[in-house]
Amino acid sequence: MALCAAVYRGLTITITLATRGRRGVGPSRGDESAGGSQALAQQAQKQTGVPLPPPPPPVDYGALMQGLAPAHEAVFGGVPMMERFRRMTPPFFKGESDPILAKSWLRETRKIFRAIRCVEEERVTLATYMLQERTDVCLSSILHTQFGDGAMEVAWVEFVHLFKVNYIPEHMQDHMEHEFLTLTQGSLSVLEYEARFTKLSKDAPHIVADEWRKVKKLIMGLKPSLRMTLVALGHRSMEEALSVACLQEAEMEVYKEEKRASLKRPTSAFQMQDRKKKAPAF
Repeated sequence: MALCAAVYRGLTITITLATRGRRGVGPSRGDESAGGSQALAQQAQKQTGVPLPPPPPPVDYGALMQGLAPAHEAVFGGVPMMERFRRMTPPFFKGESDPILAKSWLRETRKIFRAIRCVEEERVTLATYMLQERTDVCLSSILHTQFGDGAMEVAWVEFVHLFKVNYIPEHMQDHMEHEFLTLTQGSLSVLEYEARFTKLSKDAPHIVADEWRKVKKLIMGLKPSLRMTLVALGHRSMEEALSVACLQEAEMEVYKEEKRASLKRPTSAFQMQDRKKKAPAF
């Protein structure tokens, strides 16, 4: 209690002296605050006799940011974005007239951007780096015409739009979507049909928006003999549907092979005699 009272008296005296001020020019707010804090600390130390800990050193924010930089580089291995992009072996695009190739290039490029965590601001620069021959000239000219000197600062969304307009026109997208809608197994094997189905489904993602719709569309395109079995079982996943379809197809092939083999077997002597007995007499 005596110690607390002494500290209280010391603080009261210091605050009273600080509020009186000095004649002439008064101290600035910063000097007054620093001086007041120092005086309070010294007065409290004299009254209590307990040494106070030294004040903490000032924070060097420049050194702090420099210390954070290596940590940020360590996350990405200290490799520049362009080098990380090239290490993923991105595909080139030469302006092929096949819209499927254009969509494939765009899809693979987006996949790499997600993998290396590429920000939107750097995507156009990296994507145009992979354009070759007439595509490079064509898109560079279009970007410069529409955006002038800021062509390389165009938003990624704008670049994708221009790319689709020139290499994946709307009428071609409609054609690819129609091709997927009318796809059937025909003379293809189940695995060949599934590969074609997967490739074309990327052109119409809204039609197979979830697993159930995707399975339903796959089953309805199978041969009738396979489709009946899968519809009756009601599979809910692509893996299950494909597994059953492949097994059913294999069993049907075995049955057909056995049937063909039985037709090729030579007729026995007993069967020949039986046929002679049944032959009509003239």
